[in-house]
Amino acid sequence: MSTDKSAETTIFARRESEARSYCRGFDTVFTHASGSEMTDEAGRRYIDFLAGCSSLNYGHNDPDMKQALIDHLSRDGLAHALDLHTDTKAAFLEAFETHILARRGMDHKVMFTGPTGANAVEAAMKIARKVTGRTNVIAFTNGFHGVTSGALAATGNSYHRGGAGMPLQGVTRVPFDGYMGGDMDTAEYLETVLSDPSSGVDAPAAIMLETVQGEGGLTAASAPWVKRVAEIAKAHGALLIIDDIQAGCGRTGTFFSFEDMGVMPDIVTMAKSVSGFGLPMALMLVRPEHDIFGPAEHNGTFRGNTHAFVTARVAIEKFWSDDAFAKEIAHKAEILMHALSNVAEMVPGARLKGRGMMQGVDVGSGDLAGDICTRAFAHGLVIETSGPNDEVVKVLAPLTTPEAQFRKGLDILLSAAREATGNNRMAAE
Repeated sequence: MSTDKSAETTIFARRESEARSYCRGFDTVFTHASGSEMTDEAGRRYIDFLAGCSSLNYGHNDPDMKQALIDHLSRDGLAHALDLHTDTKAAFLEAFETHILARRGMDHKVMFTGPTGANAVEAAMKIARKVTGRTNVIAFTNGFHGVTSGALAATGNSYHRGGAGMPLQGVTRVPFDGYMGGDMDTAEYLETVLSDPSSGVDAPAAIMLETVQGEGGLTAASAPWVKRVAEIAKAHGALLIIDDIQAGCGRTGTFFSFEDMGVMPDIVTMAKSVSGFGLPMALMLVRPEHDIFGPAEHNGTFRGNTHAFVTARVAIEKFWSDDAFAKEIAHKAEILMHALSNVAEMVPGARLKGRGMMQGVDVGSGDLAGDICTRAFAHGLVIETSGPNDEVVKVLAPLTTPEAQFRKGLDILLSAAREATGNNRMAAE
């Protein structure tokens, strides 16, 4: 604890809603952060392997983004502008077009939605239904797309779905890649039910998926499976929506998680690290022929974030103007895989999941995964779990974490796993 008095017994417990979640696992009061390190009010430092649930891919308070934001504030740059034209929006769009879209052959229009990922998903589902005139959306087991009503209908987790208090409609769920085991090709199952007029599955407006299921347990779809699903979507007149809210902005190694899969989505949803600085901003990328919303048909007072435009531009120009950052991510991903393999060796049946810097280890038990994370926090590491039963220890370290600090955090994780499992065998270097 950072203080003699638990944070959970102070103003937070007295006045904050019972809906609070992450703070329950990290019972201290944080006061500042820099890079991949957070500090609490007692001055204790923690290595951050949560990174705002992938909202801080470039770490806390990146100095270049921070200075650009300070400069913007100092010159009385706009703080809020609805969707008016501004110099900061123009600069962001120019950088995004030049360094991200054009280099990947993407002609997508950029729509700024409300500032949450769920709002981007809502917009994507709405526009797909308007484009096709259909209502059904295909989503996948263990998918997580948000907790507003439309996005929640596409979310698989029963705990979150139970919070709706009403029927969730308009979505047909089918098994994700590998969900039924290695003997069943779930893409071909999807093709079968969509081709059979008696399957009971209505023709879909869209097929929506995450290439790596962030909250669903880090299951990573194979490139052939994603490509086959894209072919099925096209053949059946459905739009392909890739939810890159957690897996995007470099988390899997490339800016978009689908870049090496041979697909071009009709719609991409993004949020979390788009701003680069942890500021709320979400967007929907949509092919021009599907950009059919009328003015303000999907709107919101906070569509676009002027401050986020400032930091997002810096993030793009600093990290994505060439391939050096992607190579750095690939190097750290190898370090991560090796360390997680050592954790997995301590637990019979444990297995690695995910890809890039979005990896974890399924230890088969939510209790064990939770114990490992609790022990890690006691030793100065902030890390969380994932999966339908919270059975995956999930590493979401900032992509910019210096290698020495990254290895130190992984050593803490290994020690915590050793304590939790009673395994005193020293992991191989």
